[in-house]
Amino acid sequence: MIREFEGIIVSETPYGESSKILNILTSEEGIIGVMAKGAKKIKSPLRSFTEKFTLGVFQVYYHKDKLSTLVSADIINPLLNIKTDIVKIGYLTYVVELASQTAKQNDDTNIYSMLKATILKIEDGLDPRIMTNILEVKLLDYLGVGIDFNQCIKCGNSTNIVTISGDEGGYICQDCHTNEPIYSDKTIKMFRLYYYVDIHSVSDLKISDEVVSNIDEILRDYYDRFTGLYLKSKEFLKSVI
Repeated sequence: MIREFEGIIVSETPYGESSKILNILTSEEGIIGVMAKGAKKIKSPLRSFTEKFTLGVFQVYYHKDKLSTLVSADIINPLLNIKTDIVKIGYLTYVVELASQTAKQNDDTNIYSMLKATILKIEDGLDPRIMTNILEVKLLDYLGVGIDFNQCIKCGNSTNIVTISGDEGGYICQDCHTNEPIYSDKTIKMFRLYYYVDIHSVSDLKISDEVVSNIDEILRDYYDRFTGLYLKSKEFLKSVI
């Protein structure tokens, strides 16, 4: 049966002399494995549609839980702005690996939808670090380590929040604060906004470098402590920013 999937190629592996095996994160079925026969040949009609990070609509002979076969594909967006900028390539590599690893633990269709929106916002020129952090915040729930943005992690108090603790995994109120680093009220409010904002509706956010850096720092620490993910792309991203 031929089925059509919207998705993004998250990895490609050579197979034999002329073919590839693709892993595609899709809008409907999570990650599917697809054989692209002859795709390495110069004259193959599949050659330009089977590179890593291709965002497109893929027609495949679909076999659930088995290797499917690619028939044809149409590119949704060539991502030319991203692919001509080494820093944006670094962020693209990271968010794709992060989303694909998250999808392996939770095949919710929202993961692909949020990844696609993030990539297209970066392609349109929005700050890649902000967009990446927004996606990171949202994916924590799918990884089972979501942050409670409504109350103190220690006592449940919803008022007088003074900071965020990577060690404790959430907000800290004035009464419970001990030696946790203090972040500005703007950082606390913006961090919460990252969680609740719809990625699809994000426009050019005007956020100070200090607030952006603080949120990025908190998320790096939180991911390292609580998610159990080791992503090679994170090291590549560090090397290009």
